[in-house]
Amino acid sequence: MSINLFGTDGVRGVANADLSYDLAFRLGRAATKFLGPNICVGRDTRRSGTMLESALTAGIMAEGGMPHCCGIIPTPAVALLTVQNELDGGIVISASHNPPEFNGIKFFSSKGMKLPDALEEEISAWVLSDAAASTQELPTGAGVGHIIKMKDARNLYIEHAVHTVSGNLEGLVVAVDCGHGAACLTTPVALQRLGATVHAINTDYDGMDINVDCGSTHLESLRELVRQTGADVGMAHDGDADRVLFVDADGREIDGDFILAICGSDLAAQGKLKNAEIVSTVMCNLGFTTAMREAGFQVVQTAVGDRYVLERMVQDGAVLGGEQSGHIIFLEHNTTGDGLVTAVQLLSVMKRTGRSLAELAHVMTRFPQVLENVFSESKAELEQCTPLWNAVHTVEAELGDSGRVLVRPSGTEPLVRVMVEAKTHETAQQAVDQLVAVVKRELP
Repeated sequence: MSINLFGTDGVRGVANADLSYDLAFRLGRAATKFLGPNICVGRDTRRSGTMLESALTAGIMAEGGMPHCCGIIPTPAVALLTVQNELDGGIVISASHNPPEFNGIKFFSSKGMKLPDALEEEISAWVLSDAAASTQELPTGAGVGHIIKMKDARNLYIEHAVHTVSGNLEGLVVAVDCGHGAACLTTPVALQRLGATVHAINTDYDGMDINVDCGSTHLESLRELVRQTGADVGMAHDGDADRVLFVDADGREIDGDFILAICGSDLAAQGKLKNAEIVSTVMCNLGFTTAMREAGFQVVQTAVGDRYVLERMVQDGAVLGGEQSGHIIFLEHNTTGDGLVTAVQLLSVMKRTGRSLAELAHVMTRFPQVLENVFSESKAELEQCTPLWNAVHTVEAELGDSGRVLVRPSGTEPLVRVMVEAKTHETAQQAVDQLVAVVKRELP
């Protein structure tokens, strides 16, 4: 059985342990061998980022490649700059929303898209082979690559995001939680250029504070900032700023389902929602799919991961897709989840319509949803766990058409995710408790 080092969002693990210097070096060599010599490289603010960047770029250069280095920059900027500069591929060193001790390495193709599974498996096989450990046949002399500093990379990305909307954001007061991540250097600047009044927190970083009690996984500080400043809206990024979540003026969370519903409805009103289609994942809320279908839109669901969303969007010619977690793809503007572009698009809808985020969110009603992550070293055995699937079928029969169940392994962590939606929170919680107990017993 082949081993794929890449999860749903790159090769990921604890830096200097699971994700070692040697593995990063091999992945750098692989990038040049499988993608080509010119590779765009960016990273987030993690302490281990410079170590892994050194190893990765050394691997690229050892194979004769040229790493075009952007420094600290959001993930979508690397995808964008790879395409704009006609490079052979892009690499981001980031573990997204994970804690600071984790890091990751994710690849983009020359088209700014995540790599197909088959290519990831081929790269993984080579990286784990003896050939990747050999220094034979490596170039010498003038054949060795060298680093190219990509000038003004962040500003180019900011300018791109700003120009994805017409008009400005003057009059809007926006609270922003940058999560001590890559957004520190981009989002506040972009919103200010568009004329918004910006109150930003967690805009500094020391490499060990990224995502810690802040950002899109911890909205408490953002809610307090909205309250203190009287902001019209609050927004929070994860570590590499490829996602964004919002809160309205009263602190209510507006997740990716709401963002898709609001922006999809707005695009449709402008005649820009091609095929009346929105692409989401199996994690989207039942309330979202119900509201969109009642509005006449086609909702297509994929496996979890913005890469699968993008693949389906390209296949169908769709222009909007994303995940409940806040990875939203506006294909006209970028080829991966883009927290900043998503933010300016949603804020632009607010400005243009004169409606508050709470008013816009009435486009759908969220079904109560309970999600619990269960630590499991045995998550790989999930598919064959008959007692668990018997329990799932029992719960599904009890819920009928008024709810749904989703149990899946995390693509990046040793977790099994158990999610239930139902008409009431109490019903959903009871169902999750039943299934979690089985997971803990059968998949420790």
